[in-house]
Amino acid sequence: MSLWKPTFSAADVLVEEDRCVFQGFFRMHELRIRHARFQGGDLTVTREMFRRGDAVAVLLFDPRREALVLIEQFRPGALAAPGGPWLLELVAGMIEPDETPEGVAERETLEEAGLHVTGLQPILGYLPSPGGMDEWIHLLYGFVDASNAEGLQGLVDEGEDIRVHCLPVADVFELLRKGQLNNAAIVIAVQWLQLNYTAIHQQGFQLVQHEDET
Repeated sequence: MSLWKPTFSAADVLVEEDRCVFQGFFRMHELRIRHARFQGGDLTVTREMFRRGDAVAVLLFDPRREALVLIEQFRPGALAAPGGPWLLELVAGMIEPDETPEGVAERETLEEAGLHVTGLQPILGYLPSPGGMDEWIHLLYGFVDASNAEGLQGLVDEGEDIRVHCLPVADVFELLRKGQLNNAAIVIAVQWLQLNYTAIHQQGFQLVQHEDET
């Protein structure tokens, strides 16, 4: 069985114009792009592009308690969402220049959950909305001690108002089944954990045992 691969590559695209049309908390650009087309020749299109940059989201798992540490916060893009604009999410943050995904995951876990994360590993990378946004999400997982995972966190000067939750893994799986997890990063990460739970739990348990011994 052969695996799929793209018909074209970035070499088959020419950005003829890239113009910033809005600069605020976020940036919006207007691009004129010429790209190869499947039937031959090329196609020129003009598109607005939300220049978001790269980000990290991290699934925080406590193997001793078989629990996940998640955060709840207000999201203006969810004002019309069925469950309202306060979402249950993974710890996440933008990657600044000269930062690594792992470094961002460590920083954001401390800022948003008040915890230290260890054993960070990648799950996958993905584009949340490639039709109009250039953001790439680095989805990671790591292990935490959730014994103090509670209360309010976040940086006030960055407009953050965050409540920390420590939920049993079984409860989070049930929230997923009921459709109550409604943002891409948490849905992807929790589904991945369902598929790999035995191995990840064993990995985490061995890690915390080793940390206890040292």
